[in-house]
Formats: sequence, C-alpha cells, structure tokens
Amino acid sequence: MDAAIRLRNLTLAIGAFFTSYGNSAGILKQARRSYLDFNATAPLRAEAREACLAAFELAGNASSIHGEGRAARAVIEQARADVAELAGVSPRGVTFTASGTEAANLVLTPAIAAPGRAPPVRLILSAGEHACVLKGHRFAAAAVEIAPLGDDGRIDLDALARMVVGREGPVMLALQGANNETGILQPVAEAAAIVHAGGGIVVCDAVQLAGRAPCGAGELGADFLIVSAHKLGGPKGAGALVAASSQMGVALPLLRGGGQERGLRAGTENVAAIAGFGAAARLAMAEIANESPRLAGLREALAVHIASVAPDAVIFGAGVQRLPNTLCFAIPGIGAETLVIALDLAGIAVSSGAACSSGKVTRSHVLDAMGVDPALAAGAIRLSLGWSSDEADIAHFGQAFGQIVARMRRGRSAA
Repeated sequence: MDAAIRLRNLTLAIGAFFTSYGNSAGILKQARRSYLDFNATAPLRAEAREACLAAFELAGNASSIHGEGRAARAVIEQARADVAELAGVSPRGVTFTASGTEAANLVLTPAIAAPGRAPPVRLILSAGEHACVLKGHRFAAAAVEIAPLGDDGRIDLDALARMVVGREGPVMLALQGANNETGILQPVAEAAAIVHAGGGIVVCDAVQLAGRAPCGAGELGADFLIVSAHKLGGPKGAGALVAASSQMGVALPLLRGGGQERGLRAGTENVAAIAGFGAAARLAMAEIANESPRLAGLREALAVHIASVAPDAVIFGAGVQRLPNTLCFAIPGIGAETLVIALDLAGIAVSSGAACSSGKVTRSHVLDAMGVDPALAAGAIRLSLGWSSDEADIAHFGQAFGQIVARMRRGRSAA
C-alpha cells in the first residue's frame, strides 16, 4: 500500500478511536496547540517577520548601483554581518543560499580552494548525518566512506583516525555539530584535529547548533559551517555556507550565472528572507546565555512526565551531552506513527525522527547506526523546544501523553 494512503488511513482510524473513546478523557476538547517540533522548523519570530516585511518594500535589485539597489544591498550586508557574528567569522566568509540543503550541496565537493592545502580526494561522512549531507555531496561514490557511530551516538574517533592516518591524500569530513533527531552533540573539535593533521577539510552541519549551543567556527575547529534561518525563528528559504576564513571557498559553484555572492551562488538574492535571517541571528546571539538553561529545564520536565507515565521508556542519548532543547524517546510496544497522530489530535505537534522526508514515517538511520533494536527504534518520538515554548506546553504534553498512553495500553491488554 502506498505510504501516503497508509498514513491517511491510520490517521482516520486513530481519529475515530479518540472520537469514540477520547471525549470522556477530554482529549479532543483541547483548544490549545503546543508546538514541540522546533528541530523541524521554528515558528517565525516577530522581529524576523518585521524585517521581512520591511525588505519587501524595497524596490531595487541588490546588484544595481542606483539608490534603490544600494538600499537592498545594505539590508543583505547587515544580515551577512549578523550571521557572521553568530558563526564567529568575517562577513566575507558568509555565502547566502536558499537552504541548509543547498549549502551542503555547494560545499561537499572535491573542488575546494584552501590556501596551503590540496583538494580533498575522499569524503568521510558520519553515519548519523542529515539526508542533505548523505545524499547531497558531489564526490564519486567510490570516494565516499562512512564513519561509524558508537552506541552513545557520537562518531567513533578511533575509527575516524584509522580512516585518515596513513591513507593516501587529504580527506573532507562532514560531521554534524548536533544530531537533528537525538540532539546528541558531536566531538567536532576532536574530529577536526584528526582530519587537519592529515591536511584535510572539515565541514560542520551547524543547523541545529545555531542559537542553542556554541557554534563558532573557531570553537568547533571547522573550516565550513552550514546554517539555516528557519531553525532560528527566521523564514524558510534562507540558509548560508560559512567559511572560517575568507581565503577558503568552493571552486565549482552549483548555480552559475551572475556574480552574486562573490560568484559562489548566482541568482538575485532573496532580500526579504535574508533580512529575516539576520534578525533571527541577532536574537539568537542576544538570548543564548539565558535560553539554553531555560530550554534544558523544560526538557528535563518533559523527561519527568515521560518517566512517570512510562517507566520503561528509553531516552536516546541520555548519558551524553545533548542540545538543551531536544528529547528523543521510545516506549517499547508503542509505534511512532500511532503516538504522533494521537498527540496531534490532542493538540501537540511532535515528530517521529527527522521531518524532512515528504511526510513519510520511516525508521531512523541514526538509531540504526547507534545499534538500537529495530523494534524500539520504530517507536522513536522527537520532542524539540524553542523560543515560544513554556511551562504550559510541558503541562499540556504531560496531561495528554498520560491519557493517550494509558488508553493505548488498556486497548492492547483487552486485545
């Protein structure tokens, strides 16, 4: 059966179930919506919306030299400076793209210009990378290797060293700063030291790090960072490739045409989306010191609710450093599809693993790489918090989650 039809039928069946049995528990009477899916996308922040709207009023093309063009150019350059500050680099190191995915496709190529370093001849990907990294590179298939994860979800540094040391030619390593599904933080600086010792290049997908944990290129030891506006509360449709040094670049762009973005990304810039990106980056910088501990407290409150309702629940990555906003868990015997839809009907938006597969609910390749039992991995749910999350959202989740799990388990026992 087609996956979309199967998902629709499941949604209808669960809706009918709660229509018949859920009203007495108040499940369908929830007027509140609680959004717990920030790792998929963050709601647009008011300041970013205002910046977008103001930019929409600008008539000029940023490549034009008249006053209207210069006004549009000034907006782009201010946003470039804001994103550069977030990433700890010079503004000349920021190349705007339409998404983090485009930035990954742009930089994951052997055609890298790095003074004093030879172009990479191999690409090493960690087994937990986002699909845009696993599928979006421009290396020949025979030149790509996968570095394993340990059962803690972190890249195996000993295995990485064996893939680098003593092998012919420099490599490019693509390694997430934080996993989008589990929130597990990767040892980017340690991995970068191994790769740099062999003259290689490190690309860090910092999409989930930005605004939630330190993401400076210098702190991470990365040569390139990938960031995205809509994870920060900016608009969808804007991303950036960030070079640690303005001397580094991509010798073979994806989009060729005009000379926009210093020749690295042709096409008239999306001024409004870029303006919103800059506003979101400024807010992230200003708030991170207080926001990270606040989100960590809310995340731990979610964990308490989960443990009280389902003591057998497994929280993935509980023993290692994770993003303060992310909690990924599974309950043995309860499928992810069923729980995601039931929570949605109760007014709570969550994800099953990553939310980048055209609505498909599939087992996580990240949990597979961690050696998680497939039956347990099939039930993985991701909760992710952000700027608008509050204690009321946590309480809403706790109440609905308890009712849903209890009803599901009673139904299973009766069967």
